[in-house]
Amino acid sequence: MQAALGLSVSFPYCNSRFSINASHSLPSFMFSSSSTIPLNLTCGFSKPLTYRNWKMSYVVCAQKKNNDDDGFYMRKSVELARKGLGYTSPNPLVGCVIVKDAQVVGQGFHPKAGQPHAEVFALRDAGDLAENATAYVTLEPCNHFGRTPPCTEALIKARVKKVVVGMVDPNPIVASKGVDRLRNAGIEVVVGIEEELCKSLNEAYIHHMLVGKPLLTLRYSLSVNGNLLDSLGNGVTESGGYYSRLLQEYDAIILCSSLFRESLSVDSVPLSQEPGANQPIRIIVHKDSDCRETTASEEAQQGIETVSLDEINLDAILDYCNRQGLCSVLLDMRGNCSEYEELVKEGIEKKYINKFVTEILPVWNGCTQNDPLLQLKNLDQGVKVENLRSMASAQSVVVEGYLNFK
Repeated sequence: MQAALGLSVSFPYCNSRFSINASHSLPSFMFSSSSTIPLNLTCGFSKPLTYRNWKMSYVVCAQKKNNDDDGFYMRKSVELARKGLGYTSPNPLVGCVIVKDAQVVGQGFHPKAGQPHAEVFALRDAGDLAENATAYVTLEPCNHFGRTPPCTEALIKARVKKVVVGMVDPNPIVASKGVDRLRNAGIEVVVGIEEELCKSLNEAYIHHMLVGKPLLTLRYSLSVNGNLLDSLGNGVTESGGYYSRLLQEYDAIILCSSLFRESLSVDSVPLSQEPGANQPIRIIVHKDSDCRETTASEEAQQGIETVSLDEINLDAILDYCNRQGLCSVLLDMRGNCSEYEELVKEGIEKKYINKFVTEILPVWNGCTQNDPLLQLKNLDQGVKVENLRSMASAQSVVVEGYLNFK
């Protein structure tokens, strides 16, 4: 008889106490709600926009080259945009610089969903100097009323002379309409400056818009001799460590209940240590026998919403996250890694795993448990690893890349 599965999703944004929900006949979610964003995009870009070829998320510090003013100021805009990392989802990261007579007269970034966009902050900073100036913005200015007014109208009202855009917005509500509005108002518009860098800035947002599901990243740890480990390296969970920054970047994280033993206490919950970081929603996958029973009243007191589902799989998890407007999910193989086997298998078979992050720890050990990555190692179909890069984090080496399933 197959054991019933369950999963719980906790509220890191509004509650510091967590619990694991016991599932009896039906699996369950616990999570917070968020706004839904539209999907199904058909629009044009100045260059092909394919998520499989995006480069890793990184920042190139702005350095001015000969006859590269547009690139220099766009790179500076990207630096500004990344100040909003972990706060803007489901909105994208956006930065803007206002330049006049080769001088930066205004700058801004989008700090949080619901707050003014980058262009508005930059125009406020520039004041009257924005007239006849050039605005550099990493993403196409919006031309619709949402929670904030259209940025195109703010640029037109400020009488900027030229707008340089890093990339067209894949959101079908925008999708070149902002560029058209500015051009129709007599403003010169240039599109596609540092486009690949701007794409890498918002890979999860773009993937969500194009594919209709959150970007799914698989994270796991290995020994130097290639065996799976249930551990993290020294220092990687501290501020500035790769794991702390991952938690800041992702909207949700999938974990197994064995990581939490008897209870989902504050001490056992992985938290980003970045200053002021938002914490991802935790999705805890479990079997009935692993769970500590909690009552509906206890869940309600903790501000946890419970939704029953017929079964737990990546389709169910990703579809719900999508409806909640979550753009990125981290499948984090910690605890009893064998509990992730079915999810990893499904992620491979259905080509849901877009990206991987592998931490290689400075240890040598034997294989002591079933390897849930066996499905990945024994792929019958061709899979290509793209945009591979490595970095040092404390004493560990972290390798990141993208899976392109043939």
